[in-house]
Amino acid sequence: MTAPGNKKKAAAAPLSEVMLAMDVVDTLRHRQDLVIRELAGGDRKANLVERLRKIYLEQGIQVPESILLEGVAALEEDRFVYQPTGSGLRRKLAEIYVTRSAWGKWVLGAIISMALVFGGYFAVYLPYQANLAEKARIELVEKMPSQMQALYDTIFAETKVQSPISQARQLLERGQTASKEGNREDAEAALAGLTEIRDQLRMVYSLKVVNRDGVQSGFWTFPEINRDATNYYIVVEAISADGEILTIPVENQETGMVENVQMWGLRVPEFVYNSIGADKRDDGIIQRNIVGQKEFGFFDVKYTIPVSGGAVTRW
Repeated sequence: MTAPGNKKKAAAAPLSEVMLAMDVVDTLRHRQDLVIRELAGGDRKANLVERLRKIYLEQGIQVPESILLEGVAALEEDRFVYQPTGSGLRRKLAEIYVTRSAWGKWVLGAIISMALVFGGYFAVYLPYQANLAEKARIELVEKMPSQMQALYDTIFAETKVQSPISQARQLLERGQTASKEGNREDAEAALAGLTEIRDQLRMVYSLKVVNRDGVQSGFWTFPEINRDATNYYIVVEAISADGEILTIPVENQETGMVENVQMWGLRVPEFVYNSIGADKRDDGIIQRNIVGQKEFGFFDVKYTIPVSGGAVTRW
């Protein structure tokens, strides 16, 4: 029967032998010149074991031959040597995990930035755009037709002649149709046209011949279509009751374009042109300088002189 102390030694022996074998291997690694020299010989293993025994005896350590042989075998088999894991997927994932402190904050920052961008896009930008689109739809489908109708009603109530009503009705029908069809451009054009008719009906001014230094009061031209004829013009401007010079939409007969101007050439017969010219040459002042009146509710000017029709905005 084995004594308790002997049992303890027996249990510890395997671990001691392993540790001793590891020490033998470590000794061999630190004495590479010995390993190379001894292993190069014919009886390399026996010679190496004997040399190792002497090394340990010099240190006062008695090492069994079995342990020395085990150490030499372990060296040849690369036991007790750390073998790094291959470069597979698991190793890559492990390396990524170990270095997470270096790249983690950047990835976290990128995730937060992307979350803010996408959150802003879906939570702010898209609802904002949808809100704008809905407002534009309501304006086109509901507000603009209502505005057109209100302008038409004002024109109908304020005009004193029939022609503005006919024009306004056409614009109203065209604009309301455009609104229903979602055609904003045509709807806005109709609204602008109705506004212009209303504003023109409400204008009140006197049409006067321009009579001041540096500005000619009349001129004549040869029309392009008939170089043998002569067109005569007097230069006029619209003056409000407060003495303000107004800007008036005038159609240029030479281009067919309507321009907003403060002065324009009104075409008149030759005798009217000569009469006004004589009036100005008399004392430098045109006595009869008012040539027309624009009254509230009327579309056109009521002229006090004969006119030939037509006007030019550039000369």
